[in-house]
Amino acid sequence: MAGNDFDPGELSLFDPRFISDPHPVYRKVRAQCPVAVDPFAGNPMLTRHEDIADALRTPGVYSSGMDATALGNQRPLIPLQVDPPLHTEYRKLLDPRFSRARVRELEGDVRQLAGRLVNDFVENGRCEFNSEFAIPFPCSVFLGLMGLPLEDLDTFLALKNGIIRPPATDQQDAEAARERAARKIDDYFTRALARKKKNPGEDLMSWFLGAEIEGRKLTHDEVLGICFLFLLGGLDTVTATLGCSVEWLARNPVDRARLVADPSLLPGAVDELLRFHTPVVGVARVLRRGVTLGGHEYEAGQPITLLLGSANTDSDAFKEGDSVKFDREPNPHLAFGAGPHRCLGSHLARMELKIALEELHKRIPSYAIADGEKVRFGLAIREVECLPLVFPPGIRTQADAS
Repeated sequence: MAGNDFDPGELSLFDPRFISDPHPVYRKVRAQCPVAVDPFAGNPMLTRHEDIADALRTPGVYSSGMDATALGNQRPLIPLQVDPPLHTEYRKLLDPRFSRARVRELEGDVRQLAGRLVNDFVENGRCEFNSEFAIPFPCSVFLGLMGLPLEDLDTFLALKNGIIRPPATDQQDAEAARERAARKIDDYFTRALARKKKNPGEDLMSWFLGAEIEGRKLTHDEVLGICFLFLLGGLDTVTATLGCSVEWLARNPVDRARLVADPSLLPGAVDELLRFHTPVVGVARVLRRGVTLGGHEYEAGQPITLLLGSANTDSDAFKEGDSVKFDREPNPHLAFGAGPHRCLGSHLARMELKIALEELHKRIPSYAIADGEKVRFGLAIREVECLPLVFPPGIRTQADAS
């Protein structure tokens, strides 16, 4: 590896031009210094696919414990902020609830939901895709799984944004805002769990109350840690990926037409767009023992960033990695992570993304970004902040009209 003296030239990781198109900076930073320095926090930052995949698969060295990321929470987010061997026990409990087979059982309801949402704007000839589809679609699925009322969605979105996008001008303000949001999240779920205990249903939260690990029931704090993580994961990344995917398809009508003509391409397209527009640009880890990275010695306790967005366009792992190829095979992208902490909801996310694009294209096969609109991307999560689309008015599908 080379050193970590990175000169990005006119662009930096926080330049608006990087946020709109990060790939040129990713290429440059990988070539100049595979181990760079995060300009915001001053921590080392891995940039190459091989190094990041290895780090993700070695939690004994690169830990994702609570000291890796400050999110305002007072207890670990389970299973994300717990390392093996305890992490393994939590995954044994939770993985079956999100297996391919379990997710397949949800497809009918998820497809009906997607169809109804598109039907609501299909005849208008225009929509703001985020607010009318990309936000309510995965959020409604999440709230249904958890057994929570849809009318609380705005509350959940505000709480989630208080953690991921805290309203703050500096790091100290951000930490305080996250702590306030975290307390509100704990309070909400404590009240909701009390109601579930009195009136259990068939939802995940009711199931958590009776679930066991290592021969004992989950504690209240453990259930809160699971619910907190599910809130962050269930209300953000699919929304972000949907917006980025549809924005890309709006600007690339030839490739969109291929998906419309041949929906069998969709599974590959979903993974390729996840790779190209990696929603979680980077993840934090903390070293559990000293290591040498890029010719520099780092001691135990050192925070480190794994730049997933860079890994997923690394030309050593992906031929023509800066191009979108729906038939890319293999596609070892790290958008869902890798190793023990690989995303628990990856099967659900893929299913939601595939069905969303299928149902959208059934009704609206052709669309474009509205004239005069400039799409802006976000930084904390790669997302389009607003996506106004125009299209020839489509036809409501009667099966989903009710």
